Amino acid sequence: MATLQSLAFSPALSQTSHQPRSLLGIASGVVHQSAGSSFNGQRLYLPRSRFTSNIQNQKMTRLSIMMVQPKIQFIQGTDEQTIPDVKLTKSRDGANGMAIFRFDQPSVFDSSGEVGDITGFYMIDEEGVLTSVDVNAKFVNGKPAGIEAKYIMRTPREWDRFMRFMERYANSNGLQFVKS
Repeated sequence: MATLQSLAFSPALSQTSHQPRSLLGIASGVVHQSAGSSFNGQRLYLPRSRFTSNIQNQKMTRLSIMMVQPKIQFIQGTDEQTIPDVKLTKSRDGANGMAIFRFDQPSVFDSSGEVGDITGFYMIDEEGVLTSVDVNAKFVNGKPAGIEAKYIMRTPREWDRFMRFMERYANSNGLQFVKS
């Protein structure tokens, strides 16, 4: 058998007299008896904290969708300013495809010495990041002249995701689709 101890937080909470008693020689404590219940104790009602409700309201109001400006990066955290020439190919059955991005005189060459090395090809938008490591630099007379990056789509779902990125990127940069 256990002993239930009541904690008195303030005189207003504890209105009955406290009588220490012992149950079968177990350590004595303050126990309240309630008529008609096998529970020995007193209900304790604490008002809901205003601090807790403010936190819950803040969580609800902070839940919002952030619109991320679509961008391309070769070094994570450094946006590429040069607009690429993009060529798309798709298989006859539509199961897979490839996008080839060609950048002439990309801005990453201007900042790569300060920021770091090219680590990949990153297409970032509100849905997330599409990545590729198939990136090749072109040099003319020992100086960097351009970058070619390939992004391969192996499923119709990947194709659709890529096209959503490209639509956002085209809209934010004033680009248009030209069929060859």
